Amino acid sequence: MAADATTDATAAAEDTEAEEQVETDERREALLSELSSALGDSVLATHVDPGRDVWARVAIDVWAEAAEVVRHRMGARYFGFLSVIDWMPSPFGRSMDSEVDKALGADGDSGTDETDEPAEMHHGVTGGESRFQVFARVAKVGDPEDHWGITLVSDIPESLEVPTWTNTYAGADWHEREAWEMYGVTFTGHPGLRHIYLPGDFEGNPLRKDFPLIARMVKPWPGIVDVEALPEVEPAGDPGTDTPDGSGTADGGGS
Repeated sequence: MAADATTDATAAAEDTEAEEQVETDERREALLSELSSALGDSVLATHVDPGRDVWARVAIDVWAEAAEVVRHRMGARYFGFLSVIDWMPSPFGRSMDSEVDKALGADGDSGTDETDEPAEMHHGVTGGESRFQVFARVAKVGDPEDHWGITLVSDIPESLEVPTWTNTYAGADWHEREAWEMYGVTFTGHPGLRHIYLPGDFEGNPLRKDFPLIARMVKPWPGIVDVEALPEVEPAGDPGTDTPDGSGTADGGGS
C-alpha cells in the first residue's frame, strides 16, 4: 500500500509539473515585458496562449508608438494586417439566420431575440471598453530560433480617430483605407484616405453592424442562392405549324 501511495504521489507531481510547463510561455511573456517596459501603464491588458500566440491591448494614444516599439525595438518587421472590428450586437437580431441555423436551434428556435433589451457587447481575450477596436498583426520572421507574432489591439474613441501606422509599416496604407471605407474610422496622418471598393458618393459604412443590408433581409443569410424553376421547354413544332427554322408549314405540308 505504501508503494502504491508513493507511486500515486510521484505521478501526481509529474502531472503538476507537466501542467505548469504547458501553462508557461517564457518567450511570449518576455515579449509582453519588453512591450510594457517601453509603453508602461499604456499596456492595458495582455493574454498569452502558451505555445501558440500573444495579444496586447494598448491605449489609443500610444497606438502609433506601439508600432514603433514592436518593429524597431522588438524586431517585428513583418506586417500582417490591420483592421477594425465592430463589437456591437446586430440591431437586426438573429432574423437573418439561414435555414441551417434554424434547424440547429434548440426546440426550433431561430435564435431571434424578441426582447427590446440591447444585447451586451463581448470583446476579445484582452477585453475592451468601446464599440470599435482597431487591431493589427505583426511578426518577427527569418530567425528559426526566434520566430513569433503578436496581435495589438486598441479601443477606438467616439471621435473614431486612430493614429496611422503608415509611418512605420508602409503596408498599413491599404488596410487603413479599407477600414476607413468600411467602418468610417479616420486614420490621422494617413497620406491619402480614398475609396477602394465603393463609389465616392456611397452613403454609409457596410461593415458596421447597424448598416442595413437589404439583400440580407430579402433572402436567407448567409446568401443562400435563390432556387427558381427552370423555364419550360416549348414542345417541338407540329407538322402543321411554323417552326423557327422553317422546316414546317402552316398547312402541314413539306417543301
